[in-house]
Amino acid sequence: MSNLFSSSIGKKLIMSVTGLFLVLFLLFHMSMNLVAAFSGEAYNAVCEFLGTNWYALAGTAVLALGFIFHIIYAFVLSVKNRKARGADRYSVTVKPKSVEWASQNMLVLGLIVILGVVLHLSQFWYKMMFAELAGIENSISATDGAAWIKFYFSQPVVAVLYIVWLAALWFHVTHGFWSAIQTIGWNNNIWVERWECISRIFATVVCVGFAVVVLGFAIGIFPLC
Repeated sequence: MSNLFSSSIGKKLIMSVTGLFLVLFLLFHMSMNLVAAFSGEAYNAVCEFLGTNWYALAGTAVLALGFIFHIIYAFVLSVKNRKARGADRYSVTVKPKSVEWASQNMLVLGLIVILGVVLHLSQFWYKMMFAELAGIENSISATDGAAWIKFYFSQPVVAVLYIVWLAALWFHVTHGFWSAIQTIGWNNNIWVERWECISRIFATVVCVGFAVVVLGFAIGIFPLC
C-alpha cells in the first residue's frame, strides 16, 4: 500500500480515481442545489431521500469522501512538488498560456478550496445531517435544508466567501482536469487543446450553476416557487 502512495504510477492512479469522484460529486451537488432554486419543498424531498435510504447515503458519502481525499492529497503533492521542483509542479509537457496562472498557483487555489469545503461542512453538514443524528436543536430544523440555504446565502459576507471559493474552484478544476489527463499520457498537441476546452466547459457549467444559486438567494429571487 505504501508503494502505491509513493510511486509515480500510484500517485497518478490515485489522482485520476479521486478526480473522478470530484467530478461526479460536483455535478451531483450542483444539480441538487439547482433544485432549491425552483422549489424548497422539492429540495427538502431530495434531502430526505438521501438521508433515509442507506444506498443513497452510502453513495453520497463515497463521492464526498473521494472529493475530500482528492483535494487533500493534491494539496500534499503540491507541497512536495514545490519543495522538490520549485515552480515546475506538474509532470506535463504542454501548458496552454491561458492556464499558466492556475498552474503556478495550484497550492493557493487548493488551500482556498479546502477552506471553502470546511466552511460548507460547518454550515450545512454540521447543522443538518450531524445535528439530526446527534439530536442537536437549532433555530432552523435540521430537515429543512432549503431554509438553511436561504439563511446562509442571504448573508452578504457568506455569499461573497462562496463566490471567492467558486472562483478558486473554477481555476483549480480547469487546470487540474486537463493536467491530470496529460499526466496519464494523453498529452499530444492536438488533444491538449481539446482537453483544455472540455475542462473549461465543465468547470464553467458547475461553478456558474453553484454561483447562480448563491446569488439568487443572496438577492432574494429564489426559490422561484
